[in-house]
Amino acid sequence: MKLQADRIEGTNAIARHGLDGVIVNGREHRSSVVVPWKGDVTEWPVNSFEGLTAAHFQALADLKPELVIFGSGPRIRFAPPALMRALIDARIGIETMDTAAACRTYNVLLAEGRSVVAALLFPKPSSPSE
Repeated sequence: MKLQADRIEGTNAIARHGLDGVIVNGREHRSSVVVPWKGDVTEWPVNSFEGLTAAHFQALADLKPELVIFGSGPRIRFAPPALMRALIDARIGIETMDTAAACRTYNVLLAEGRSVVAALLFPKPSSPSE
C-alpha cells in the first residue's frame, strides 16, 4: 500500500509497505527493519516471530525513542513481556500491531513530531527442508 505522510525534513517516513517489505526515503527494504524517526534505517536481524530475543528489544531501547511501534508480521502477535523488559525498564512505550497497521501508525506519529521507532517484522518463509 502506498502511503502519503507529511514528512518533516530529516525524518524517515514510510512511503509504501507490502507483505515482504517497505520503502523508506526511496530505498526498498525486503527484510525485517527498524525505522527510527531520524537517523539510519537498519535491518532488524530477526526472521520470525519465534526468533525474537531480548537483545532485539534492547537495540530498540538504545535508540531512546518515546514510543516503539512493533509490527509483528501479517497478524498481530504479542511478544512476552520478558523480551520487552529493556523498553519497560526505560519507560519507553510499546504498541503491538500487525505490520501494515504499524506502518500507518508510525507515519501518523512521525507527522505529529514524535520520537517514534517502527520495528517491523517481515517473516521469511521456511524452506521445505526446515
